[in-house]
Amino acid sequence: MIGLIDTDGECAEWAFPAEPGAVRTARHAVRGTLRSWGLDAVGDVTVLLVSELVTNSLRYASGPIGVRLERRNPAAPDHVGGPALLVEVSDPLPDPPRERVAKPDDEGGRGLHLVAVSAQRWGTRHGKSGKTVWFELALPGE
Repeated sequence: MIGLIDTDGECAEWAFPAEPGAVRTARHAVRGTLRSWGLDAVGDVTVLLVSELVTNSLRYASGPIGVRLERRNPAAPDHVGGPALLVEVSDPLPDPPRERVAKPDDEGGRGLHLVAVSAQRWGTRHGKSGKTVWFELALPGE
C-alpha cells in the first residue's frame, strides 16, 4: 500500500502500487474502514466489487490504483436518494472498461457485470490522468 491518503470524517482514500498484493491489501483496508464506520452489512459486497475493480486495474494498468470510500449523506446538495456508500477505483489507464457477457467456461470477464447487478448505480469518468470506475450501494437501515 502506498499509503492512506485521507480519512477525514466519512471518507477514506488509498493508493496502492500496481503489484499482485494490491487486491488483498485493498480488501483489508476497505473491510477495516467499513467495520469502523459500522457498515458491516455492506462489507461483503463492497469488498467483492472492490476486488473485481482493483483486479481489472492491476491487469490492464501499470501505475498506482486509487480506492476511495465515501459515506454519502442524503442531506448533501449533490446527492440523490437515501444514504449510500460511494466507492471509486481509479487507475492511470484512460480507456473505460467494457462490460461483456462471459461464457460459462471463461476464467474472467464477470467483474463489471457483478458491479452492474450489485450496485444501485455505477459508471465511469475520465480524470486528468486516467479513469475512475465508481459504484454506489444503498445503506440499509439508515
